[in-house]
Amino acid sequence: MHAINQKLRVVDLHDLSFGKDFLRDLSQRGLTCQVLTLRSSHFRKLNMMGEFMRIHTLNLDFSSSLTSFQEDCFTCMPNLMCLSLCDTRISNLWTTFAALSKLPSLVELRFQNWSCCNDVGSYSASSSGKSDDKTDSNQPNSVDYGGRLSVNVGDVTNQNSSTEQGLRNLFLINNVVINDDVQGMAEDSSDDSDLDFSNPLQEHGSVELLSNVFAGGNRQVNPPNEASFDNLQNQNEAEPFEGVFTKHIGDVTLTYISYHASPICFEKHYREYMIASLPHLRLLDNLPIRKIDQERAMIKFSEYFENLPYRRKHKENVVHMLQKREIRASQTHAQSHGQKTSNLYGKSQYFYTRSLCAAKMGSSAWPFLHPLSVSGSNLGGESRSFRPRQFEYHPSDSSLMVFGTLDGEVIVVNHENGKIVSYIPSLGAMNSVLGLCWLKKYPSKLIAGSDNGSLKLYDIHQMQSTIAGIYSGAGSVTFDDFDQLTSVHVNFTDELFLASGYSRDVALYDISSGRRLQVFTDMHQEHINVVKFANHSPSLFATSSFDQDVKMWDLRQKPIRPCYTSSSSRGNVMVCFSPDDHYLLVSAVDNEVRQLLAVDGRLHLNFEIASTGSSQNYTRSYYMNGRDYIISGSCDEHVVRICCAQTGRRLRDISLEGGGGSRSSMFVQSLRGDPFREFNMSILAAYMRPRSRSEIFKVNMLASSDYAKEHLDGQQAFPTNSMGG
Repeated sequence: MHAINQKLRVVDLHDLSFGKDFLRDLSQRGLTCQVLTLRSSHFRKLNMMGEFMRIHTLNLDFSSSLTSFQEDCFTCMPNLMCLSLCDTRISNLWTTFAALSKLPSLVELRFQNWSCCNDVGSYSASSSGKSDDKTDSNQPNSVDYGGRLSVNVGDVTNQNSSTEQGLRNLFLINNVVINDDVQGMAEDSSDDSDLDFSNPLQEHGSVELLSNVFAGGNRQVNPPNEASFDNLQNQNEAEPFEGVFTKHIGDVTLTYISYHASPICFEKHYREYMIASLPHLRLLDNLPIRKIDQERAMIKFSEYFENLPYRRKHKENVVHMLQKREIRASQTHAQSHGQKTSNLYGKSQYFYTRSLCAAKMGSSAWPFLHPLSVSGSNLGGESRSFRPRQFEYHPSDSSLMVFGTLDGEVIVVNHENGKIVSYIPSLGAMNSVLGLCWLKKYPSKLIAGSDNGSLKLYDIHQMQSTIAGIYSGAGSVTFDDFDQLTSVHVNFTDELFLASGYSRDVALYDISSGRRLQVFTDMHQEHINVVKFANHSPSLFATSSFDQDVKMWDLRQKPIRPCYTSSSSRGNVMVCFSPDDHYLLVSAVDNEVRQLLAVDGRLHLNFEIASTGSSQNYTRSYYMNGRDYIISGSCDEHVVRICCAQTGRRLRDISLEGGGGSRSSMFVQSLRGDPFREFNMSILAAYMRPRSRSEIFKVNMLASSDYAKEHLDGQQAFPTNSMGG
């Protein structure tokens, strides 16, 4: 191919299992062809960095390993007009747009193929590998996404049929049988996360409706229904344009069916997002984009999405914002000496913090995401493998985090440098640590609870383990057991804490005396997964149960009756107060996330996150940046969603697909917003089976992935195993 590179016009490399070196060489060196088909390729993260200056059509259909793009993967294709990504695993709207925005000539994009029923026969035939000479004369430089290449032959009509001229017209490699040597390449260890050989090549059927279940999730799709084309443009359904729809032109009714849809097509308001974000598009998924479609898309986008944090309309320059902040500081100093200040410099420091965040996020579509590295140097320098099960940030020390493990260990770590501050071994006293809570007035103390009911208070200043790992019980307090514990929480004054678990009861403990004061029985109809005290009231607490109810209680009223009850449509996984106690954030099974007014339980906001149809998709949500944003993740999905806590608009999705250089999909087990850093969080993520290990990931949305490349070379993450919520 390189020998005849200058003669190539059309390169078709579909239905072939290539070696890793071949694809890497192709992506890095490039080709001079105009049409390139890499159907069923094994790219996991696309990174086309070679010379592709002449290419105008790129087909990556059926590349079932493809999940995301490198940030600059399309900068080498300034003339690309048509791009097809049908039946891939791409799902993130934000990173996809950031990559596609580097294509100034892109006018046709496909993640699925909407086809008129009259075309089904030819589509099926071409998909099965049979030749079909029909070419759509209305779309001259397009690809038929069943696998048949149909291009404008204007560039090759003057060529004769000799061998040399044939090479100039077309270089075709097709239908090669996978042998053991090629499959063996999958076993080679590789540091290149851009390529994936984990799955054997599979044949794709000719027609696949949207009832397919995509890899990496348990999404269930409703049966196809019919609606008029124009009505579909206005619908508020979770997955618009799915299944079957009809279009009426005069007396003729045309039925359209979707083939080979990628998971991104199931994202809520996907079509409107793409149309609004890529204004130069003319065709999306075979459907033309009209002016009225663009107008409606802009309305939908402003209603359901935030382009930048805090509803900023335009990207701002970070340096410019820093200059304005410094000028304001000098003006404020001058004003203190009696001089008048203009409104331009009268902004609060909070305004500049938000502006800087918006400016940084605007330039960081791929956030800085990396596994937490833990050093065991104070454990004798030995290599340790921890299996984290739960974690909490310290409430007053921005550098500290505690995590408990499946083996009953409690580890306090400086998450900024990875050094272990305190290590408390299990010694058989605890099983999986499910509950952790720091005390606020006594910042060196924390309470840990395990699933066997064990409850202990530790002072980390007295829990330094020796090199030999010898542990003394001094400085710890043991409380009465609470069987099948799942949650503990300390009140505002550090006097009391509550415990809940796989029962309908809640236990109240006195911290100073170490006694269990009372057990409140039958507070719910099913087990109480999480109990939380208010942040500023020592007597108010909330309970969330799988009986679908969330209840508010007051210890001053001897909790016999709740202050109020609010019901979800599914079992509640957790509840938490906003930092100012104005709201309750309630997370129920399968992405049902609601915000309630804490004063009376009225619904304030429903975040309307699309469900997957799985009854085991346990969802957890927390606040970030005070009460400005919420972060939400579920254990059957590899994505964390960030939404505005006041409007519900989606700001960004953080994908853990292959995060930290891994090739395996991961799902979200738990997550917390960093209380000291804007748009920072940590995520407990577990690998999909059979790779049953897990990691704590740190996410900085204000730093790009390039920062990670520069600062994390050579660092290693600690290996862990699977974990629960």
